[in-house]
Amino acid sequence: LGPVMKDATIRAVCPPEEFIAHADMYKWLLDHPDRTAAAWRKLGVDAIQIKPMKDGRFTWKEDGSELVWQSVAQGPNGRVWYAEGHVKPGFLLPTCPVKAVAVLYHDEKARTTGDVLIRHQVEIYLKTDSKAASLATKILGESAAKMAEQGSEQLLMFFSGIAKYAHDKPEKLREVLSEKSR
Repeated sequence: LGPVMKDATIRAVCPPEEFIAHADMYKWLLDHPDRTAAAWRKLGVDAIQIKPMKDGRFTWKEDGSELVWQSVAQGPNGRVWYAEGHVKPGFLLPTCPVKAVAVLYHDEKARTTGDVLIRHQVEIYLKTDSKAASLATKILGESAAKMAEQGSEQLLMFFSGIAKYAHDKPEKLREVLSEKSR
């Protein structure tokens, strides 16, 4: 993890996001990104396909990209995910190997209603040894950093959106999170 974080090609930190949810559900979603993605699809959102692997890792494949990741550390206020694979960052750019570390921080403030106000934030470190990708990052400058920040924000919304939905519509929870597809 250290070399990826120390020598990151791109580093992104997004602003913290706050939302009301049930803490146990939020943490369950973090452990089950495949089910979180399936919930989005059941709600009509064109979400990525995430597949669990037998060894606790997850995989995503799409448009020439493939990423495999796992949780490598977990505590009461956060998680660390490590990923490896290759991505095709854009139409004119070649597929390049990547290693990434995502550090998710979250804290909870209990409310009298039994739910909690969750505040989360993610920091992403992406490293590639691809000369083409490194050059593209330098050429794009601030735009590359902004795109990485937007990707970080999408990662937060991926989990918080379903956590909020589960909180606001508990009667729909079983249908949305069931393993069977529509």
